[in-house]
Amino acid sequence: MLVWILVFAAVGLLVLFFRNPHFFQDVQFVRKKLKTRSRILKYMQTNYSLLDRFIDAEKEHPHKPFILFGDETFTYRDAEELSNKAARVLLQSGLLNQGDTVALFLGNEPVFLWLWLGLVKIGCSAAFLNSNIRSKSLLHCLKCSGARTLVAAEELQDAVDEVLPALLEQQVTVFILTDRCQTADVKSFKDKMSQASSEPLPKDLMSHLTLRSPAAYIYTSGTTGFPKAAAISHAKLWQLACFPSLAGMNSDDVIYICLPLYHTTGFLGFASAIDRGITVALRSKFSVSQFWNDCRKYDVTVIQYIGEIMRYLCNTPKKPNDRSHKVRLAIGNGIRADVWRDFISRFGNVKIREFYGATEGNFGLINYSGKIGAVGRDSFLHRRYFPHAVIKFDVETETPLRDSSGLCIEAAKGEPGLLVSQISLMAPFSGYMGDLQQSEKKRLHDVLRKGDLYFNTGDLLRIEEDNFVYFQDRVGDTFRWKGENVATTEVADVITMLDCIKEANVYGVEVPGHEGRAGMAAINLTEGLRFDSAAVFKHVENFLPAYARPRFLRIQSSFDVTGTFKHLKMKLVAEGFNPNQITDPLYFLDEKDKSYVPLTVDTFNLITSGQIKM
Repeated sequence: MLVWILVFAAVGLLVLFFRNPHFFQDVQFVRKKLKTRSRILKYMQTNYSLLDRFIDAEKEHPHKPFILFGDETFTYRDAEELSNKAARVLLQSGLLNQGDTVALFLGNEPVFLWLWLGLVKIGCSAAFLNSNIRSKSLLHCLKCSGARTLVAAEELQDAVDEVLPALLEQQVTVFILTDRCQTADVKSFKDKMSQASSEPLPKDLMSHLTLRSPAAYIYTSGTTGFPKAAAISHAKLWQLACFPSLAGMNSDDVIYICLPLYHTTGFLGFASAIDRGITVALRSKFSVSQFWNDCRKYDVTVIQYIGEIMRYLCNTPKKPNDRSHKVRLAIGNGIRADVWRDFISRFGNVKIREFYGATEGNFGLINYSGKIGAVGRDSFLHRRYFPHAVIKFDVETETPLRDSSGLCIEAAKGEPGLLVSQISLMAPFSGYMGDLQQSEKKRLHDVLRKGDLYFNTGDLLRIEEDNFVYFQDRVGDTFRWKGENVATTEVADVITMLDCIKEANVYGVEVPGHEGRAGMAAINLTEGLRFDSAAVFKHVENFLPAYARPRFLRIQSSFDVTGTFKHLKMKLVAEGFNPNQITDPLYFLDEKDKSYVPLTVDTFNLITSGQIKM
């Protein structure tokens, strides 16, 4: 009898496997996520933070390399002592109280990490300012964080000086990471740090912190206006730290970070290194020519990516040593299917773990099966323990479609829809600092049943018949270029500062061979003024980071608008920048000429064939 039971069980398992070959992977992944959830719950009960984990790691292996930067090596003990020094400079300044926020305005360098660790040690949090922002955006991001102290890199002092009068008016104290500072009302930092004690700080300085307290504020572009500060609690930081482990990273790895630390993905790599007690190879910024040299130099085994990085690497000339490296795992998002195939074919059997997530979100997906092009899988187990849905969405009105009872309608297999995830105690949404209106816009009520509450990701995805999930597009007035989300209204506000431009309708257009969408602006000229191409170029160069500058301009005599005077973009997006289909004057941002030049058919062909680099 037992034999027949075993036979039937084996046959049942075989049938199940052939019907769903990924069943066991699905079960294993959900099991790992539940184990991670249980671990974070335990940490919440004992109030064990990522800083506590770092302190324990330092005690376990004080002399193990923690940060490799250029030719410098910083051990876990070095990081402990340097973060103590940074903390003391801020503490002894007399400027901070428990729970205060300090804004960090710097790029990838080890002191970024010492500052964050030090701030947590004195019971404070950090606001990670994008080092590319300037002027109004810089002031906005600083203001909405509530920070009254700013620490900036030496190379960013010009950007600080530009807004210094406004900072002083708002009673913001400014530190520059130098030994000496000649600017009045600006303090040096490095000299004070070198003189500070490296002894451990009293633990009662952070006695008020819980895992629900903010650990950092990371900025994300929204559908309107300036960037928004997403609150990252210490519990959410644990979720980020555990994410690479779900993708396959282990305690023997060396992780390479060339993505900005002020972005979630870059900081996630740092947090995961603390969690695993491993070494970080840190680079100031991505370099296509030095990427693999760095991987060999530091014996890197795990890399992080965005789609553009992988495309750049695949577009470099082939070399005999392309497969001469120890990289086994790549974790990131935004890689195209064709680039995915090219990367594996050229650089060897690297496991690519594409993921989906949002800085402020409460839900994530990982393509643990390695299906090329997918961002994850949809299984009944995953939905059971991590409730989410893809619902029908009207892209014209930018609202979910609802049935006669007022509930949202789930999208069919293969149909693009809005991804939403349930908000609960286990999957909270903390909202945006100082922006209740935008926070509420991300909450959807009565989605699948009356009284429920879901997070609106703002992203369109589709689930195919085989249950693999694919990213489709972003909702609202944003476009993604060079790995950065750009709010179109912010770009439009900058462009219309020019006297010659009366109105601007900004959107993103697809460019063959490139991830994301390049910025394009349809503009309406002020009556009696001509289009000054050189002046427009200079203006956007001064006020917008490179990724946000419109690559194409389209001069229109009038705009199509909705009944509420909202610019219509669908037709413009569909027409793109093709002079064969558009009769309006078109211009292309030419960085060599430092001007916007007429976009001819020949130029269009060179762009679409990849001969003109974007």
